[in-house]
Amino acid sequence: MGDALGAQFFMVGRSLPDLRAGNPPAGPWEWTDDTEMACNLITELRDHGAVDQDRLAATFADRCEPYRGYGAGAFFILHKVRDGIPWQVAAGAVFNGQGSCGNGAAMRIAPLGAYFADDMAKVVEQATLSAEVTHQHPEGIVGAVAVAKAAAVASRRNRPSARDFLDEVLDGLAKGYTSKGIRRALTLLGRSVAEAAYELGNGSRVTAQDTVPFTLWVAATYLDDYPSAITSCIEAGGDIDTTGAIAGGIVAAHTGIDGVPKQWLAAREPLPDWAL
Repeated sequence: MGDALGAQFFMVGRSLPDLRAGNPPAGPWEWTDDTEMACNLITELRDHGAVDQDRLAATFADRCEPYRGYGAGAFFILHKVRDGIPWQVAAGAVFNGQGSCGNGAAMRIAPLGAYFADDMAKVVEQATLSAEVTHQHPEGIVGAVAVAKAAAVASRRNRPSARDFLDEVLDGLAKGYTSKGIRRALTLLGRSVAEAAYELGNGSRVTAQDTVPFTLWVAATYLDDYPSAITSCIEAGGDIDTTGAIAGGIVAAHTGIDGVPKQWLAAREPLPDWAL
């Protein structure tokens, strides 16, 4: 939902005040690669109960539809995998052999965090396995782990304070620019969306370190208010479909489907049959 609605605001004529007033854009709202890859991950967990990297890479590659908006790096990797190149080689070759630090591993991971919510060690392990298939740069992996941990914490019935929420995500998280950004988010609790996005990034650079800290700030701030979480991502601009997918996935893990406006659900493009 966050992905599909966020993507609407790349189009001319969309109005955030209208959305907040209860007048969203007309449907259907098409989802992007964020949702397609999340659905792939969901089916991996549904059918097998854990991530097998070879199988997940093959699924990502087989179901990659370029018109869904895949980034150039992801498309290159998945095209190579489809051609028979091992995912380790394909994912490790991008960005001069550094691997991707993009936000793609984080954008799809929230359902995994909710799935393994009772076992945080499992969350970290499985999120890492999922991320490595396409993102081998440490920041890309840490971004996915942070979002998965956030979804696991959000899945609990009792709402933690915003500070406790971020502290638990940071506990044991590998150091780097992404974790530094999340620590910075702690100091911005209670500030405006505009200030948080200015200080933390809004995904416009399409990196984990430019995306994940802001989305965790949004989730910590609006954990029990799905509409406000998504409208905050839209207000911030940048990579709106991805920030909406990440923040929305975390918040929905806490609110459940009842937290999502029914009018929005009715406007969203149906999910693929194979994911249901």
